[in-house]
Amino acid sequence: MRKLADAIPAAARGPYKVDAFCKLEQDDEIEPKIQEAKRRLAAAKASDQIRQKPGFQEFSIPDFDIDDLDKVLDLSLPDIEQEAVEKVQAHISKLGRAGEEWIGEGMPLIEKASADGDSEVCPFCGQETENSDIIEHYRGYFSEVYEQLKSDIRSSGIAVRNAHGGDIQSAFERSIRTAAQTHEFWKDFIELPIIDIDTAAIARTWSAAREAVLDELRAKMAAPLEAMSLSPDARNKIADYRKGIEEARQLSAKLLAVNDQLEIVREQAQADDLAALRDDLAKLVAQKARFDDKVAAQCDAYLEEKTAKAATETHRTEARAALDEYREQIFPAYEATINDYLRRFNATFRLGAVESVNNRTGSSASYCVVINQEHVEITAEDGPSFRNTLSAGDRNTLALAFFFASLEKDPDLENKIVVIDDPMTSLDEHRTLRTREEIMRLSGRVKQIIVLSHSKQFLCPLWDRADRNSSTAIRVNRAAAGSELVVWDVRNDSVSEHDKRHQLIRGYLFVADPAKEREVAAALRPTLEAFLRVAYPEHFPPGKLIGPFLGLCEQRLGTDGQILNAEDIAELRSLKDYGNLFHHDTNPAYQTAEINDAELGDFAGRVLVFGLRS
Repeated sequence: MRKLADAIPAAARGPYKVDAFCKLEQDDEIEPKIQEAKRRLAAAKASDQIRQKPGFQEFSIPDFDIDDLDKVLDLSLPDIEQEAVEKVQAHISKLGRAGEEWIGEGMPLIEKASADGDSEVCPFCGQETENSDIIEHYRGYFSEVYEQLKSDIRSSGIAVRNAHGGDIQSAFERSIRTAAQTHEFWKDFIELPIIDIDTAAIARTWSAAREAVLDELRAKMAAPLEAMSLSPDARNKIADYRKGIEEARQLSAKLLAVNDQLEIVREQAQADDLAALRDDLAKLVAQKARFDDKVAAQCDAYLEEKTAKAATETHRTEARAALDEYREQIFPAYEATINDYLRRFNATFRLGAVESVNNRTGSSASYCVVINQEHVEITAEDGPSFRNTLSAGDRNTLALAFFFASLEKDPDLENKIVVIDDPMTSLDEHRTLRTREEIMRLSGRVKQIIVLSHSKQFLCPLWDRADRNSSTAIRVNRAAAGSELVVWDVRNDSVSEHDKRHQLIRGYLFVADPAKEREVAAALRPTLEAFLRVAYPEHFPPGKLIGPFLGLCEQRLGTDGQILNAEDIAELRSLKDYGNLFHHDTNPAYQTAEINDAELGDFAGRVLVFGLRS
């Protein structure tokens, strides 16, 4: 399963562990969700800019009021006779360019020119105008109503120029550019309608419609009294322009409609957690990757193996139930056996609360140590524990008890070879005898037992109790290259150094051996010291020399605290002085001091006699 799990790319799994990743369900809407998650993450990253960035502003372009234009073009003066109008216009046409303006400006001057006379006179020639028909026609033609008519036509033209000229087109193009810039900023954070509008085409139709309307008004201004209407060409150009108006209106409405959503984006950007958004996006991307063909096949293989594992675990559960039933019987038995051995080893503690434990490595057990009715845990963060409560000897004793208990429960023990390696390491002295007894008891129940130790004091008594016919004592000696096994003379190592010296001196007294003279002489002083340690332990403890001891004896001579009498003091001093001749710390030439056989024999006998007397 680990191999199959590792085959699923970590990059595809994203934040998911293998099991959770394989359990993901397919989502047909995953792509839009990923896009939305990306936008929200981008918005959260740019929250400061979003807070300051405005939304879309409304924009529009002006229309032409065809009805109003038709009304202006249709204006005339019905009170002026057409014949008079025709005559005036015919006369004006003779005057050439600006003739009408010239006459119109001159008509008010008639009243001023006639102010001093009895009749009206022409302001240009001074002749009377009473019999002039053309003057009467001028009066109707250039009346205030007529001037108002021309003023209305002129105002309409000015209104069209103001509404559709100057900066109006530039302002529209700027509003579109602003909308495009706003769109470019917000498109990463929200789904927006596309800005696809041809401002150049609108500008062309706009200019064409405006010029057509102005041409119509100019024609009307040239013939104010002639009733007119917009030409079909002007109407067609306005219709083409109105398509651009509608296009701009619809785009403006669409952009304005998303402003509420932009406010939501602002609020979310301020409140969203970047880490959470990244995690959400990573999960969506992983969910999409889960159903990639290659990854899906890898997940299927893993899930199949997991199903097989579940079946195996069912068998394991059944086996564990059988094991638990066995442990319910075996653990109490082991606890009793271990505690029995602890009693035999004179341990001051016992095992308690032995319980079975399951872990990944198999079946195990937990327990505590009971000391003075107190339960001490094996490990503890603070307070009493196995380490700070049991000595090294206690721990070694517990290990031995475990070992012997396991042997006790071995049904094939009689065919086993048991190796016990240095059982006395860190053991207290009072447990040595019990350990030897358990080893001897075990030796009769196994096929073979091998005991290894560095302690001669432990091994020698064990050898004494062993069956010589079925036992072998071997020691490991250093050799030139490595080591070698040789037969060990246990008896020789069983004799103490004092016993060896005593035997050496006694042997010399029976048979003088020149080769051993210096060795016998050197043994006299240590033998005296050993005598005194046993005879006077209070006054001659380890480390004290014979000289100071003699000084103490002389001080107490004849008192209630007398140690030696005067004769013994003299004898001990004599023996000491002779022994010092052959001791390195009292005679630098001890190795070359002359030895006389008779003298040595005398002092050797006196040392042994002094020891008996002491």
